Amino acid sequence: MLVDFSIIPVGGDTHTSKQLADALRVVDASGLPHQLTPAGTCIEGDWNEVMNLIRQCHERVRKLSEHVVTVIKIEDDAQASDKIRRNVESIEREIGHPIDNVRTKAA
Repeated sequence: MLVDFSIIPVGGDTHTSKQLADALRVVDASGLPHQLTPAGTCIEGDWNEVMNLIRQCHERVRKLSEHVVTVIKIEDDAQASDKIRRNVESIEREIGHPIDNVRTKAA
């Protein structure tokens, strides 16, 4: 299953990089396939390992912030694997080239 989740520390400083970096350290240590995006993190694994990991990330950020919101989106595709890579490659095949994941405005 693929799970995309975002952790949002509420209140305090508008810059949340420290709290979110702490959560990503937990994801990195898990060994699960994952991809950081500008608005969250996508991880792949079975239900128990993914939900346990999200809980750990939420708890880590909660230690640094008194108010935390965690949003979870689940893609549960029976018999599917390596979707974190295959979903992107499928779109790239359709558009005919690799996706440049980071584009900036021209100055």
